[in-house]
Amino acid sequence: MNMEWMAWTPVTAGFFTVIVLMLIGMTIWEIKSPNVERKGVLPIVTTRGDRLFIGLLSSAYIHLAWVGLTDFPVWVATVLSVGFIVAVQRWG
Repeated sequence: MNMEWMAWTPVTAGFFTVIVLMLIGMTIWEIKSPNVERKGVLPIVTTRGDRLFIGLLSSAYIHLAWVGLTDFPVWVATVLSVGFIVAVQRWG
């Protein structure tokens, strides 16, 4: 399959690979251990999938703000985003 029209770079391919692996992992986790809605730090009742979506969306905003407001390397925003997703999954 020719994917040159998409201008894939190793970083882009890695990003989408991680997203796909997260979705596969969440699916396996849901099959092994059915979900229970709960209310944590977030002001709404959420499921694991809800918290993953909130974490991914928030990570996009963290990166946009980082690129727009600072001159620091983007990998710092990535580390912050991963930490944020882990925190939302755990305590959200």
